[in-house]
Amino acid sequence: MKTKTISAAAILLGAMLASGAWAETPPRVLTIDDAMKLETIGDPAISPDGRWIAYRVYGADLEADRGASQIWMVSADGKQKLPMTAPATRARSPRWSPDGRYLAFLANKEGEGDDAGTQVWLLDRRGGEAIQHTKVKGGVDDYLWSPDGSRMLLTITDPEPEAEKGKDGKDKPKPWVIDRLQFKQDGVGYLDRRRAHLYLFDGKGEPEQITFGDYDDENPAWSPDGKSVAFESNRTAEPDGNVNSDVWVVSAEAGLKDRPLRQLTTHPGEDGSPAWSPDGKTIAYTTVTTLDKIWYATRHLAVIPAEGGTPKVLTAAYDRMVYNPEFMPNGKSVLAVAEDAGEYPLISVDVKSGKVTRLDPAGGDTGDFAIGKKGEVITTRATPERPLALGKLGGKGWAVLDDRNAERLAGITLASVQKITAKSADGTPVEAYLYLPPNYTQGTKVPMLLRPHGGPVAQHSVGFDKEMQVLAAAGYAVLAPNPRGSTGYGEDFSAAIFAEWGVKDFADEMAAVDEAIAMGVADPDKLGVGGWSYGGIMTNYVITKSTRFKAAISGASEVNYTANYGHDIYQLTWEAELGLPWESRETWEKINPFNDVGKVTTPTLVMGGKEDWNVPIQNSEQLYQALKRRGIPTELVVYPDEDHGIDRPSFVVDRYQRYIAWYDCHILGKCEARTAEAKKDEKKAD
Repeated sequence: MKTKTISAAAILLGAMLASGAWAETPPRVLTIDDAMKLETIGDPAISPDGRWIAYRVYGADLEADRGASQIWMVSADGKQKLPMTAPATRARSPRWSPDGRYLAFLANKEGEGDDAGTQVWLLDRRGGEAIQHTKVKGGVDDYLWSPDGSRMLLTITDPEPEAEKGKDGKDKPKPWVIDRLQFKQDGVGYLDRRRAHLYLFDGKGEPEQITFGDYDDENPAWSPDGKSVAFESNRTAEPDGNVNSDVWVVSAEAGLKDRPLRQLTTHPGEDGSPAWSPDGKTIAYTTVTTLDKIWYATRHLAVIPAEGGTPKVLTAAYDRMVYNPEFMPNGKSVLAVAEDAGEYPLISVDVKSGKVTRLDPAGGDTGDFAIGKKGEVITTRATPERPLALGKLGGKGWAVLDDRNAERLAGITLASVQKITAKSADGTPVEAYLYLPPNYTQGTKVPMLLRPHGGPVAQHSVGFDKEMQVLAAAGYAVLAPNPRGSTGYGEDFSAAIFAEWGVKDFADEMAAVDEAIAMGVADPDKLGVGGWSYGGIMTNYVITKSTRFKAAISGASEVNYTANYGHDIYQLTWEAELGLPWESRETWEKINPFNDVGKVTTPTLVMGGKEDWNVPIQNSEQLYQALKRRGIPTELVVYPDEDHGIDRPSFVVDRYQRYIAWYDCHILGKCEARTAEAKKDEKKAD
């Protein structure tokens, strides 16, 4: 008999397995560093011959500590992918010339003198470096090729006046002199009378202005014959005093001394986002028909003859928000993105019948879309497991063209996501997304975080949510409900909280929490809550009405509403919903969470951006002061140079870290990490 030999390596392996020294490597979960390396795809553009798709890829430049954006191109079969610009250019808005020779984009090359700012650049597909096409003082907001490619339509904001120089050669500061009713804007600051207007540009000389006046003109669209431009504008006597906007048409003929406008829509609501039919006879647009419901009203799809006439609302029976309409090449249907029950589907609307058909597969969100000359449809799409990727819709569903995060997420176990339904106190069904921690064991109770969404007119959706995944990876179940006030469930559902914030939506949020507990997932003794914007406002309601939560995070929130009148950007909406504060004080105070701040027992982290003019830091400071005065564990974190959204990558990382540390400390009793971090910060300060 032949003797069988065993290698020394095999003997060592057997010994390690027998002793337990060699254990199975646990699956890796998403870290904050992993999350920061993820990229997002958007703004696809199909070449005229249909062979290539250009698109924008954006993410974080961690080394420069700022956002990064570049233009990529992929072949229609997905086999070739080419970067067209460098990340440092922060390029965006790729658009092909009609003959396919040039790929244009917007980019900002800093330090270019008078033509600094965002400009249009051209890449010749035959080769060579990008060429600066516009040199507009102050920069270009947006652009569109004319149908024949001979011109561009530019959107340009009026330039700032020349600054006066001091003796030191530096610009002398001037006071803001304000006479507008709406005098602030987040990301801008105080508003003056500079407005955005439309210009024609043939590549030579100065752009020719074609719209004028103390109005902003936006969302322009060329007519198919290139003779006219449709656009959206509020040209009422006091644009800051209402939300009315209409679709207007202006001639695109060069050199006209007189350029009268033709008003296409006259409805006293929001009409905008015009799109021409291929034959130029019809314009599709979005419209709001119920004016008294302000931002809770459904945005519908409508069509109107391009020469004027009676409009037709196509989606009146659909009762879902509709955005960004575009005609298909045959002119028989219009594509748009909608909000529907926690998803963002791509829908097709028949122009004659108004029949709505969903085009993309269920269980995901459509971001941006583009339509080719032959009717091909390219979209960006996200699912619970996949950030926005690029793909093509077809008979077999959705085919991936660029899923650049697949490799970054390979080997990482993500939270599993399921949609649940709870029944609120009055019987109203409420949907929510429940994120289970990676490697969750069925039947195990785990700590859970309630994360109300912003808005209030918004929705949690089925698409990939980086923040939810980061929190779930830290060991928490995360609950993301769509209570009344949310979009995606019809106008009545959304408007149910009109002038009653924190009543029905609070009841709905608590019902969702109770459902997660009843499922055996959430540990009722280890609950946290937190959100941003209206999510922070909802958090303030939760902690003033309930003591069941061990920790809270109130981000960019409002808590003392009357103090915001004349300080935030929502004067018009406040007045429409609650009335003037000196005339309807009781209505304002009835829903004001600051009146109940004396009831708060929950340790609360308060956060916001220093330059937030959407929801100013003032209310966060007031909430912090009240909690601190009462001896409730609290901290105030203010991010310098940040507005309503926190963009600087290092601040995004900091926010995630503080979220987890605050919850770990006050829900799990793990305060060592926070103490160590505080000592590190003190050492840096010294």
